[in-house]
Amino acid sequence: MKYMLLIYSAESCWIDEERTACMVDSLALCDELAARGQFIDASPLEPVTTAVTVRVRDGQTLVTDGPFAETTEQLGGYFVLDLADLDEAIAVATRLPPVTKSTVEIRPLFVLDGLPPAHPVSAGEGKPGATFLMLCYDDEGAWRAAGPTAQGVAMAEAAALCRELSGSGAYLSAAPLHPVETATCVRVRDGRRVITDGPFAETHEVLGGYYLIRAESRDAVARIAERHPGVRVGAVEVRPVFDLSGLRKRA
Repeated sequence: MKYMLLIYSAESCWIDEERTACMVDSLALCDELAARGQFIDASPLEPVTTAVTVRVRDGQTLVTDGPFAETTEQLGGYFVLDLADLDEAIAVATRLPPVTKSTVEIRPLFVLDGLPPAHPVSAGEGKPGATFLMLCYDDEGAWRAAGPTAQGVAMAEAAALCRELSGSGAYLSAAPLHPVETATCVRVRDGRRVITDGPFAETHEVLGGYYLIRAESRDAVARIAERHPGVRVGAVEVRPVFDLSGLRKRA
């Protein structure tokens, strides 16, 4: 089973030296997981001040600076792993270097037919442009009301967009997530693990999937986000991915 582990924390709780050490230690754990065939992808994100959020309402595109939700703790990075089950995902989450200051939300990935082959973040190193994560926030209630036919059409539209991006060399990976009720959150405080059911934050629109793409600029990604089917009832947050190439030799 493939899982996305989302790392939420207050950016102010990390000093630069701690953040760098955490990333180096995380890279070492990624290498360990890769040796076991469990690693797919991972990366920290640039600060939340670099985010832009895109919505489309009544045919009008609304672009705002800043993240999708104003919360004390923000998404700071992610891991995508291939693990046996939720118990193994919880065990890995407990070992993640940022977990002592963060909340790790575990979400299973949904298998969507028609997606191009995925590539890790490192596949984009040395290529023109930068790497961006498009976080797709959905109104699950609106999709349930729309019915399975409308959902199927939207998923086919999303997969077609991925194939188009792949054809232009912009696509690295993408996946929808299982519904938010499947989420599990893990925290470690003073050596004690705390596990709770449900997502990190209770919001009307919840994270429903992601795209990882290469592009020349954040504005170019925002234009791609306008074409995502979910943006008409939800929102897409665009965040630059942190370039780890300078830290890999220290892991």
